[in-house]
Order: sequence, then C-alpha cells, then structure tokens
Amino acid sequence: MGYGNLSNSRTCTGDQLRRKTNSDVSYGALTARQLNADYQINGYSGRGMVRNYNGGTPDVNYRTFYDRALLNVAGDVWQNPGTWRPQVVVINLGTNDFSTAIKPGEQWTPDNFAATYRDAYVGFVQKLRTRYGADTTIVAVGAGQYASHVQQVVRARNDAGDSRVRYWSLDDSGLDFLGCDWHYSAHDDRLIADRLTPFIAALPTGW
Repeated sequence: MGYGNLSNSRTCTGDQLRRKTNSDVSYGALTARQLNADYQINGYSGRGMVRNYNGGTPDVNYRTFYDRALLNVAGDVWQNPGTWRPQVVVINLGTNDFSTAIKPGEQWTPDNFAATYRDAYVGFVQKLRTRYGADTTIVAVGAGQYASHVQQVVRARNDAGDSRVRYWSLDDSGLDFLGCDWHYSAHDDRLIADRLTPFIAALPTGW
C-alpha cells in the first residue's frame, strides 16, 4: 500500500519506486488517522489472493506471507501477543488476481479461476474470524473486475450468519492513477480515504 504514490510519473526505475513509496500517506493510514485509530498495514506488492500479477511466481501468493513476521523466512509465524484485537479489518485483494489475462500453462482456466478466488477468499475471511473473534468487523473491498466476486463472498458469509462481514465498493471516479506503474497517487489515496472513512465510522465498532 502506497506503491510509488509520491511519484510524478507513472514510469519509475527501481530506485525511484523505493524513494517514492510512502505507506504513511496511503489510504489505509490516512483513514486510520481520520478515525484516530491505531493501524497495521499488511501488504505485498504484486501478490494476489490466489494469483499474482501476470501469473508470476505461482507457488506463492499473498496468503503465503500473511502470517509471517519475517517475510523471507518460510514457516515463520507472527505471534499475536493477544493485545492486538482489531475492531476492523479491511481486505482489498483482487487487482493482481484479475488485472491480467490467464496465460497458457497456468494452473487455472478462465472458467474455474473465479471460483478458486472466491473459495480462497471465504477461507481467508474465516481465518480472520477465527483469529480475531466475532466482534471484529471485516470489510471486503470490491472494485473493477473482482467486485462481483467479493460481493458473492460477503453474501455467503452473511447467509452463514456472519453479519460483521461487510462489502465496500471502491469508487475510482476522480482517481488519476499517477503513481508508479499506474498505481494510486497520493491524490488518489486522499480521495479513497475520504470515501472510506465515513463508511468505517458508521460501522458498529463502539468508537
């Protein structure tokens, strides 16, 4: 989150990307500050729920690294001290899964990929629910090609009796995507934060 958001060009070298990435002004951090909330950002560039950008490194995905404290250590697990019990968890995974066409030789077909994504998403939400308990609200973000699939996941969870899984549609109107490689710019992050903040503020968090 915050990938190249301080850049003034969509074309960036590796060094420019490192210098122009600032998670502290990403929409997640901005939203938390507007709500006077503590926050933790878990992000990994190019990783998807099941499929990474353009089908790269198919043996891993975002979920491979979610539990780790040290991302480069296979099998490492972050030990929650028990005091970290978030009232809200926001998930935005799907852009890397769906933004590029499935290529010959990948393990999925266009017909079964969406179902695989939804099944993995349901499992990931259940993992969060087990970890954090019934009082945590899980916000599933949908946008573009993956929006309808996220909506299906949320409906499935709601139908199963989990009313604290909510859907939020990321409105991309007015965004310029001027960050590196067409990612959100700092301008975009502010717009998204201004749209996400009232949604989260209206949730039954007890704040």
